[in-house]
Order: sequence, then C-alpha cells, then structure tokens
Amino acid sequence: MKYKVVPFVASIDNKKTSKPVAEQLEELIQHYNLDGWKYVGLESVTTYVQPNNGCFGFGGSPGFTTSRQMIVFNK
Repeated sequence: MKYKVVPFVASIDNKKTSKPVAEQLEELIQHYNLDGWKYVGLESVTTYVQPNNGCFGFGGSPGFTTSRQMIVFNK
C-alpha cells in the first residue's frame, strides 16, 4: 500500500464561516481521488522551529512551536 501526505492550509476571508474551509478540503480530496488516491484522514503535525541567531547576534528571532495540517491518502 502506498501513502501520500499533502499539506493543507485553508484560506478564509472575514466572513469567519467554516464553509470555505470545508469546500477547500473537499476540492483537494476530489483532486487526489481522480488519481486513485483514497482519503484516510486529516492529521495535525506539531514541530519546533529552531531559533535564528541573526548576523552577529542582530536581527535574531526566538524558536517557536507551530502546527501544520496534513491530509493523508492511500492507494
């Protein structure tokens, strides 16, 4: 069995409804379905971004934790 993991970042406007997010997810699932991939689920992946020390200690930024949504397919 093969697996494919695709990042999912939804774009919403100021209406603050979840319908556009659902439509974007549905469109992506249908797109991969046309290539024979079956939707398995939506996973949240949390990772730590290392700090950036900047040049000679100037302009640095602290490290932080971030989450990304990933869609999992199989075939």
